Amino acid sequence: MAFRDFETPQLSRRSLLQAGAWLGAGAALGGLPFGRAAFAQNATNWANISKLANDYVSARKVANIVAALGWNQADPEVVAAGTLALGQPAPATIDSLYRIYSMTKPISGMATMILIDEGKLGLDQPLADVIPAFAKMQVQKTYDGSITDLEPAVRPITIRHLLTHTAGLGYSIIQKGPIKTAYEDAGLVPGQVTKLPLAAAFGRGDTVRSLEKFAAGLATMPLVAQPGTRWSYSVGLDLMGRVIEVVSGQTFDTFLKQRIFEPTGMTSTFFTVPQSELGRLTTNYGVLNGQLLPIDPPTQSVYADAPAFPFGGAGLVSSARDYDRFLRMLLGYGKIDGTRVMSELAVRVGTSNLLPESVDTKGTFADGAGFGAGGRVGLGETAGTYGWGGAAGTVGFVDFKRGLRATMMTQYMPGESYPLTNEFNQAVRADLVAMADHGEVHRTAS
Repeated sequence: MAFRDFETPQLSRRSLLQAGAWLGAGAALGGLPFGRAAFAQNATNWANISKLANDYVSARKVANIVAALGWNQADPEVVAAGTLALGQPAPATIDSLYRIYSMTKPISGMATMILIDEGKLGLDQPLADVIPAFAKMQVQKTYDGSITDLEPAVRPITIRHLLTHTAGLGYSIIQKGPIKTAYEDAGLVPGQVTKLPLAAAFGRGDTVRSLEKFAAGLATMPLVAQPGTRWSYSVGLDLMGRVIEVVSGQTFDTFLKQRIFEPTGMTSTFFTVPQSELGRLTTNYGVLNGQLLPIDPPTQSVYADAPAFPFGGAGLVSSARDYDRFLRMLLGYGKIDGTRVMSELAVRVGTSNLLPESVDTKGTFADGAGFGAGGRVGLGETAGTYGWGGAAGTVGFVDFKRGLRATMMTQYMPGESYPLTNEFNQAVRADLVAMADHGEVHRTAS
């Protein structure tokens, strides 16, 4: 299809009330008095988001919140509250750095779509074509049950399955019982939280030291479900990193840098934060008994060191500005500032519902929605939305119908400590309704 400029249609109050509802449960998982920086820099049209940020920071539930909201290709409007860490004077800004965890998945998903668009991969191509060790997989007869009571996979794992968490792969932060232990014992734990002796409390542990070893280890593990039958949050996007290496002939991190980060203008997105940029890195906190415990301060951050391998499912650090640029590129159907990063077709397919028809999402993070290349896709009233959240309180999505992009950054774990993601969605909807009431929502592409 030919690229076209996207214009926001005139919106009804009813449709605005539905905007953002698709996220739902989609997001995974002392100090000195605050100074002026604790209070939000109020963007004109986002009063409810500003209040939400101020309330959380003033109540010391988080050290900071930064939100970037933009229409079509216009510069983002910014709401920022708080400081980089509790008791520190430096304010959090659109350029502060955050551990985005599973918000890495949509980026890996779009990297995959680039290769599919170039004919180097097929959406329904068997994974074993690329990594032969996955040709004859065994499957648990009971989900999270015995790892010896197995049956053969009745169909091959495909690239579509990896992108949509329907491959039957496990995840140590999701699974229970012997399969969880097997993953952890084999070092199939693609994530990092802290250098403190707290990793186990956040579902993390030691990891094998290369993507090749990671893929080889996964191939020896039983699947938790038959491929294409169940939505089960998984390491599929981490495994895609190895697929991308094999197919592209580049290391996964190099591919992302050259094909997505550089052409999109994402200059602050890293698997390892350079020493020169650690001054922008926020502190990540664990919420323990209602108090914030610094579990990953910049000076001792796990992200200051090279990871075991580039985690395509949860490994990136980024800024609200950079992630907004990624979303802006998607809203431009692959184009930003005159640079073509992806084809329009690759974006359209990657942000569409790619779930196999046989998959039931009831009771999962994807309940009531579809799933695209690494991100949740809205259906029905919320059609046209795509995005995902991260384990430390971050979230980002695009709404193609309304020409809206929204990113929220903060840092706390576990994610279920607060209902912040849902409250952010509600605040976005409330502000959109207020704009509609004042005739401020109808905008044309910039």
